[in-house]
Amino acid sequence: MKLVSQFKTARRILRDLLRSRRNRNALAKRLETEGTPPAVGTIEIAVYFADTRVNLYQIRQWYAPLAELAKEHPVAIISRSPGTMMTLLDEAPVPPVYLRKVTDLEKFVAQQPLRIVFYVNQNTKNFQMFRYGRMWHVFINHGESDKMYMTTNQYKAYDYAFVAGQAAKDRLARKLWDYDLEKKVLDIGRPQADHFAGETPYTPDDRTVVLYAPTWEGDRPAAAYGSIASHGEALVDALLASGRHRVIYRPHPRSGVVSRAYGAANRRIVAALERANAADSSAQHVHDTGSALGWQLSAADVAITDISAMVYDRLATGKPIIVARPASPEAEIDDSGYLSDCEWLTTEGAASIVPLVDRVLTSAEAHDKLTHWVQRYFGDTTPGAATARFHGAVETLYAEWNRVAAIHAHDPITSESNPFDDEDDEDEAPSGD
Repeated sequence: MKLVSQFKTARRILRDLLRSRRNRNALAKRLETEGTPPAVGTIEIAVYFADTRVNLYQIRQWYAPLAELAKEHPVAIISRSPGTMMTLLDEAPVPPVYLRKVTDLEKFVAQQPLRIVFYVNQNTKNFQMFRYGRMWHVFINHGESDKMYMTTNQYKAYDYAFVAGQAAKDRLARKLWDYDLEKKVLDIGRPQADHFAGETPYTPDDRTVVLYAPTWEGDRPAAAYGSIASHGEALVDALLASGRHRVIYRPHPRSGVVSRAYGAANRRIVAALERANAADSSAQHVHDTGSALGWQLSAADVAITDISAMVYDRLATGKPIIVARPASPEAEIDDSGYLSDCEWLTTEGAASIVPLVDRVLTSAEAHDKLTHWVQRYFGDTTPGAATARFHGAVETLYAEWNRVAAIHAHDPITSESNPFDDEDDEDEAPSGD
């Protein structure tokens, strides 16, 4: 058995190397005719994204806010993966830059007047960028949630962090020792909510629209938040059977990467939606795998999510939400915030989802409770307010950069070279959340 395992590992490594080489060759050809690098001396803000295509969802949700910010300060996205870079060339609203080797990264840093570098995840390659000291390194994350990911001690590696609101500050204060919240953390709300994108792929009617957006199964028991295998089939079957609901099913793109059973349950839900549409063309149920996120959150009358950033993406709309309680007793739940007061859906209650959906739509108590938590997590959700706070936080860091730069204007510039020149790893995906 050990030899078989070693053979499979070797075969996988070889396959990954061959795919990475193909991607590098394909990208090299594209870069000959497109993707002109930004001019020297022009980029002030960079988004460092060292991850692979499987985690592009983490930066996609920042596209619109970054495009808006670029109207005031030049922004670029740094990619270390050839596959990711090819996708960014197709869809990014700000210039992507391919910096495969650390020497490429060093050259870019030397040529550009960087003031701020944003990070949307905790990829280990972030540390290859951290060593540059004459800029602010800012963690902006890829969503707001009460998952354990949101309170990692890695926050301390960054100069600053942008968070959604008071709930995030309270969460960090509880979890992190000796962390200077007043200096390091700036709250910006949810600027993505000002840029919800996409058109509904169905004709609205009198059906109640329910968004079911589960997360993936997780890579360890403490992060086993996914509900597809435990809740998903029962709740979707119940909604389909009612005849008065339209289901938008948006599974996490990593669903099934760890558990075959989880992936199989996902496929069965998709098949059930297809059968329901075939039986009734007016149903217009949706299996949503698109890159645009926004229309689903605003169009749904009720959303059902797992413990993930989707809870808080939806919360920012101020519309009803139900959270699937993890089936695993080992899943870590921070019940000191919204999850202490949310509308839970247990595994046993999944088949009875229809009356729960009706209740959250009509209950005055549920409405008042939701309003309270929206304010606590995001502050002012008036259209445009979060974007203004995001830009204001950037300007605060610009002013602080200017102040510190003036103090150190005559300091000698020391070498920041790195002896570890790691190349891209096309199939590494350590930062899925």
